[in-house]
Amino acid sequence: MTSALVLVSTPIGNLGDISQRAIDELIAADLVCCEDTRRTGRLLSHLGISTRLMRADEHTEHRAAGEVIQHLQAGQRVVLVSDAGTPGVSDPGQHMVELVLAAGLEVSSIPGPSAALAALVASGLPTARFVFEGFLERRGSARQKTLLAIAAQHRTVVLYESPNRTAATLRDLAEVCGSDRRAVVARELTKLHEEFIRGSLGQLIEWADRSIKGEVVILVEGAPPPGEPTDEEITEAIAAALAAGGSRRDAASEVAAALGVGRSRVYDLVLSSGDSTSSE
Repeated sequence: MTSALVLVSTPIGNLGDISQRAIDELIAADLVCCEDTRRTGRLLSHLGISTRLMRADEHTEHRAAGEVIQHLQAGQRVVLVSDAGTPGVSDPGQHMVELVLAAGLEVSSIPGPSAALAALVASGLPTARFVFEGFLERRGSARQKTLLAIAAQHRTVVLYESPNRTAATLRDLAEVCGSDRRAVVARELTKLHEEFIRGSLGQLIEWADRSIKGEVVILVEGAPPPGEPTDEEITEAIAAALAAGGSRRDAASEVAAALGVGRSRVYDLVLSSGDSTSSE
């Protein structure tokens, strides 16, 4: 094995989900960086692996990266894990990767468990295109801005949330998306009490008004595509384009592009408008 920083995905609940490649990397590593040395130590003990551990959480990641770079420059192999799932996804890792790459060193990854993907594929919501938002901002204008963006998003949205804030987040989502928007809450994925709650945001709010335990993934169906514009709406847009001084041909092209309709339909409405004040 060559010198590299290797991001290794670890189980999100069921220890049987760790791959053989992940185990091989943990065995071969000269150093394992992790969020919590006690938690990762228990995983390594379960696997019968004894490797030096170094803390690299959100508070120590930048400092740890300097030591990691020294190990890599010495030809060693370093593994980075998070407490559960894939490091760097709503967990520390991104900054260390950036610093290691900036130093001209190698970065690799071992794919594996991901709560976002596990929840998405079993949700029953569209999976061809989706958006991962991670954890929402807790309060303020930044949170409201993200919520409004989610409401307008046409793709399935995947969120992480803590159990004690799940009900409040569902209420906020219902306020901007409407209580009828389809959604799913996935709880305790891969564990003994794994649960999927499917329904509307309004129904999920009722479910969430109880004590919730365990890690939570919230999935929200994308907004429906906008309806086909009416002839009246197209005509109003044409009038505005002509009033701005454009020709009929230019107005037709502009409105067709803006409203996503066929140019021939728009041009027919241009001609039927009877406007003779603008030239071709």
